[in-house]
Amino acid sequence: MDNVSVVRIFLLSGINETMHYRIAIFSLTLLYYCVILFLNTSIIMIIILDQHLHEPMYILLCSFCINGLYGTTGFYPKFLFDLLSSSQQISYEGCLLQAFVMYSFACSELSILAVMAYDRYLAICRPLHYHFVMTKRRLSQLICFSWLTPFSLFSINILLTSRLKLCGAKIDRLFCVNWVIVKLTCPDTDTFSNNITAFFTIFIYVCHGFFIIWTYMHMIRTCVRSKDDRAKFMQTCVPH
Repeated sequence: MDNVSVVRIFLLSGINETMHYRIAIFSLTLLYYCVILFLNTSIIMIIILDQHLHEPMYILLCSFCINGLYGTTGFYPKFLFDLLSSSQQISYEGCLLQAFVMYSFACSELSILAVMAYDRYLAICRPLHYHFVMTKRRLSQLICFSWLTPFSLFSINILLTSRLKLCGAKIDRLFCVNWVIVKLTCPDTDTFSNNITAFFTIFIYVCHGFFIIWTYMHMIRTCVRSKDDRAKFMQTCVPH
């Protein structure tokens, strides 16, 4: 561990083993990133421009694609720059920002998937109550929940991390990760608040995961009984 008291620059060493193939990796990564940008942007524009797609299922899909653009922008531009750079460095502030973007992106994905599962559950298992429950106001609340919950949780996580005293500046990853930054703290630094907040965050999103699994299992059991329900499930849930 480096003898550092105030860290302003982090060194990312996760890319070192692939430097002999960096031109090929850069080309493939750039192509993949362009495909991601094109597909997500196309879906977003189609949903925005087509009035017939202004329904909860497609609006949630639009939110999912926006989150995809947000998350990939937090990783690919920096990774592509590092592939062409002789030294992979990132500022302290940039590292905290990247960690926030990557974590909030991943958890927003889970939150949006949970909301999409709830929407399909209502449509398939409670069709008579669907339009009464899934109003525009309720949809807006669910979308705000899927974005604000991870943003709020990881704002707290990153704020707590930013207050820690660090004694290391080397990160053995391609990008910044909050728990790795916490591991770089000096031995005498108290990280109890960080650990409790991280545990609480993990618990919340494990519950999200269980909710998604339970919801789709319940829908599958329901759809087995009816040919029409099976068709509806194949049409709307399988793409999820």
